[in-house]
Amino acid sequence: MSSSDFRQIAIRTEAGKAERLFRAAVSAFCSLTRPSRREIAQLEDLTLPLFDEVSVESRRYVAAALSECEYAPTALVRRLAEEPVEIAAPLLTRSKALRDIDLIALIGRHGLPHARAIARRKELNPAIADLIRALEKPTLVKTRPPETVTRLAPKPEPVAKPDTGRPAPGEAEENARRRLRSMMRPAGDSAGINTFLGQPAYVKLRETALTGNAAFFQTALADALDIDFATARSVTGQPSYAALLAALRALDLSEDRAFLIAVAVYPGEFPHPQAIRLFLDRYRLLHREAALDKVRAWKTETLSRAIRGNASDTAHAERLETSNGDQAASSLKAS
Repeated sequence: MSSSDFRQIAIRTEAGKAERLFRAAVSAFCSLTRPSRREIAQLEDLTLPLFDEVSVESRRYVAAALSECEYAPTALVRRLAEEPVEIAAPLLTRSKALRDIDLIALIGRHGLPHARAIARRKELNPAIADLIRALEKPTLVKTRPPETVTRLAPKPEPVAKPDTGRPAPGEAEENARRRLRSMMRPAGDSAGINTFLGQPAYVKLRETALTGNAAFFQTALADALDIDFATARSVTGQPSYAALLAALRALDLSEDRAFLIAVAVYPGEFPHPQAIRLFLDRYRLLHREAALDKVRAWKTETLSRAIRGNASDTAHAERLETSNGDQAASSLKAS
């Protein structure tokens, strides 16, 4: 069957019969042994405008048909993969048109339902399999010994008894961060090893990012970059991922690892493949030395704030001492 058959289908189909045209076009395409690029483009041009007009059943039928198609049109497959898992499952499980980067993005946007379907793929990338296992068993929710830290949670705060009084503002949060740091710290001989650029740093960032708890991730980021918690919080508290991109580039993470963390922290920033491509382009173009300069600037600003704070405290103490001296002198004169 050639591309002209698609036009014949459209001619024979009555006006407004989007369902029939949608199914027939895909069925005709799947019968082609080796479709040309032009035929693939023609199918996309024909079906994508009809997508919102067809029923769930038609989408499910087309998803199943294309899942077995070796040369399935990428744009249509990606559009179908964004549907609920009841429709997208065949494509998530089998389609070769979905690349690793597409699968990661789908997991980031749709969570466990899509992840479980993707987990059934043959020859699944081990990194994606690890991500799915992490989602199946959320990290940082149970207390275990420090040696199993990569998938664990700090011990929950004990419920305060009515007669013990309330903790100071922020005290519980700081205690949780302190416990998290102690759990993340390597034990024994490896305690003094700097994991700034190593696997342990990435694992901590990945696992804490996947918890959805901003404070946990910010603590891990502060440790990895050797910056204070307030700076780490400002990095991830911005509307866009620009500052986080610089932080991840400074850590010299690979593109797939950086994207996995970014999509976990900023899931709303990647609604379509073009946004993913933009992130990867920005990450490749950002020179690591420029990213390191950015981190150094954050550290300099932190030091500057500390110096200003100390100077302010010193000046306040001197003013207080002078005031007390003046009061004492006045008291002596009065007597």
